Amino acid sequence: MAAVYVSNLVINGGTDFTQTFTLESSNSSSGFNLTGYRVDALMRKHSGSSASTVFATSIPNAVGGSVQISLGSSITSSLKPGRYVYDVVVASNNGSGTKTRVIEGMALVREGVTR
Repeated sequence: MAAVYVSNLVINGGTDFTQTFTLESSNSSSGFNLTGYRVDALMRKHSGSSASTVFATSIPNAVGGSVQISLGSSITSSLKPGRYVYDVVVASNNGSGTKTRVIEGMALVREGVTR
């Protein structure tokens, strides 16, 4: 997992948002085994902002390298429309505390019409 994958997101306000990523091992084209890892993901208006939105995260397939981030409709409806930055970090649960940023990008929050 040497490279950081860049993926831009579109989040529609007032709706549920879910995005699944598959991480690949740096030495093969197979999924990166996430057994023994946890995932954290945040979104901010800009990287220096003190306010943040925390994504719910899960690892639906640890052996296959699947990572999922999501926001519920109650959270997306409270977001101001506009551009944000986000990243996804995996951390080892083995006591070493090693953290690696694996995904980053921009998130465009679009205001919904139906409420």
